[in-house]
Amino acid sequence: MSNPSLLILPGDGIGPEVMAEVRKIIDWYRTSRGIAFDVSEDLVGGAAYDVHGTPLADATMDKAQAVDAVLLGAVGGPKYDDLDFSVKPERGLLRLRKEMDLFANLRPAQCFDALADFSSLKKDVVAGLDIMIVRELTSGIYYGEPRGIFEEGNERVGINTQRYTESEIARVARSAFELARKRGNKVCSMEKANVMESGILWRDVVTEVHAAEYPDVELSHMYADAGAMQLCRWPKQFDVIVTDNLFGDLLSDAAAMLTGSLGMLPSASLGSPMANGRPKALYEPVHGSAPDIAGQGKANPIASILSFAMALRYSFDMGAEADRLEKAVEGVLGDGVRTADLLGEEGVTPVSTGEMGDAIVAKLSASL
Repeated sequence: MSNPSLLILPGDGIGPEVMAEVRKIIDWYRTSRGIAFDVSEDLVGGAAYDVHGTPLADATMDKAQAVDAVLLGAVGGPKYDDLDFSVKPERGLLRLRKEMDLFANLRPAQCFDALADFSSLKKDVVAGLDIMIVRELTSGIYYGEPRGIFEEGNERVGINTQRYTESEIARVARSAFELARKRGNKVCSMEKANVMESGILWRDVVTEVHAAEYPDVELSHMYADAGAMQLCRWPKQFDVIVTDNLFGDLLSDAAAMLTGSLGMLPSASLGSPMANGRPKALYEPVHGSAPDIAGQGKANPIASILSFAMALRYSFDMGAEADRLEKAVEGVLGDGVRTADLLGEEGVTPVSTGEMGDAIVAKLSASL
């Protein structure tokens, strides 16, 4: 059998730095666990624009469609602020999501015990937090038509359309219910059915899918604004949250800060199964390109490393190896190893991006 295939797209800013640490982890699995991946690398975002005049070349898109999983670093930076909207670095990422039909975005928010004091909320509120937000990623207001800025009378009007079909809602609901069965068996669906027709349809379809296919999973509904409030009040009441593209964007960023640092948070974007049974998949850290610290060795690579752990779990059915990697990260943090974004204690010297990666590799080796 051939090795699982990975396409690495480091991108811009700190993307190349954090993805270099993921490479160390991949190399460790090959040399120490006998688990080899066929790895290729290409350009995305501003790095692709500099070479090809587009944020994602067609040939790179073809590679992404052919591999088992894509690992992406980050895109964007002030260098590209004045580009036309159609060729901004972020359009490369959006094209990957759309053409690979990655409709389910998985955003875990987990608070490691060693970092509970870094949250803006009280320690007892976030300690042990482990929730999963499932965001619909390829429809809704970010893609609906009509859209644009138009002249209306003597002024301009901006239009974006919130549009969902039953099938689009049903498939992301199924993803959430399947995940819940492997976790705490609870799903909370969030929308605005009180003021939006798309929210009414969302609630109806999620309820129908639950009744027909997942009656064993506990289902609740909540308006998205109330959900944001409850995430700040008592986030541990949730297990899996499923919501639309816009609300998922907002709620997942709010949940991210419960853990204390964006540098800690991975994500997975999954689509329908390919011929080999593996889902179309793209894994990326939640953080951005952080151009202010790019090239300085200050970036925290943990979110990218945990994104690879998600790839082990969801693309390659290597749950035990994902657990091993996540425990190594937790162990390093428990030892007090910190990058600059995680400093809180006086007298602690931050480690570099590379040193954090090395510490995690060493902890993996100690687990054997």
